[in-house]
Amino acid sequence: MPRILIIGAGGQIGSELTYKLREVYGSDNVVASDIGYHNTEIINSGIFEIVDAQDYASVKVCIEKHKIDTVYLLAAMLSATGEKYPIKAWDLNMDSLFHVLNLAKEGFIKQVFWPSSIAAFGPTTPTTNTPQHTIMEPTTVYGITKQVGERWCEYYHKKYGVDVRSIRYPGIISWKTMPGGGTTDYAVEIYHKAIIDKHYESFLSENTELPMMFMEDAINATIQIMQAPADDVKIRSSYNLSAISFTPKDISEEIKKHIPEFQITYNPDFRQEIADSWPKSIDDSAARSDWNWSYSFDLEKMTTEMITQLRERYRDL
Repeated sequence: MPRILIIGAGGQIGSELTYKLREVYGSDNVVASDIGYHNTEIINSGIFEIVDAQDYASVKVCIEKHKIDTVYLLAAMLSATGEKYPIKAWDLNMDSLFHVLNLAKEGFIKQVFWPSSIAAFGPTTPTTNTPQHTIMEPTTVYGITKQVGERWCEYYHKKYGVDVRSIRYPGIISWKTMPGGGTTDYAVEIYHKAIIDKHYESFLSENTELPMMFMEDAINATIQIMQAPADDVKIRSSYNLSAISFTPKDISEEIKKHIPEFQITYNPDFRQEIADSWPKSIDDSAARSDWNWSYSFDLEKMTTEMITQLRERYRDL
């Protein structure tokens, strides 16, 4: 049974991953950590520690205290926020990765999960069915940290034998947690606004197509790659991961099937340029063949789940 530390457990992906890992491995084997006491549900649901991902000693002390052998590093500054604070984004995203990789290299932990992103691609990348191995010239600080991070993960695996595993997340959609400053945030916000206001003003243009994924699929993929035999994980930079691709117009039309009076307007901001530099669809055949990845939620099924769950949530408020 692995002894797991989740760094950045209070975030959008980290919080849901924490619950799922505790369900799979038992609460006593999963330590959640973050830089502050912001997510009270996570704090109260099991073992919790304050850990500064940018402080090597802070991470090491927690690992030794709880006899951790597996680390999921979810702490990061995302794309839109990173463009506002580029140096802070670089320092957080890179320092935290180096600390965990070095702890693995030094034998304190056995296995590392680190997420990459479609932000690692760029405007020169083929946008349709983006290949696993292709041109990567990211134009955002977040994307640069992911592209560089992939190279370091592969380096540490080849040079030092570090068992690091990674997937390139597309946009992640969840009804349980709000997004954390990413360019794909509209695809979560739109459902909330549809129920509350019956209107949403999109910060992306109506035909901006991006790869997306329902949170349940993303969590399952994360655990699946970590459970895969080491020999099956043939790519140690990061795997392409895909489910569905759609535009703001597509998602609004699907919402109207549940809320006919819903209206959407468009007012693109600085995030449009970021979205325009990303792929429209992803080829994830390597993940499918190497460790049998597949998704469960298409746009219709995801929208039904989002509307159903959020209606229940707002009914209770």
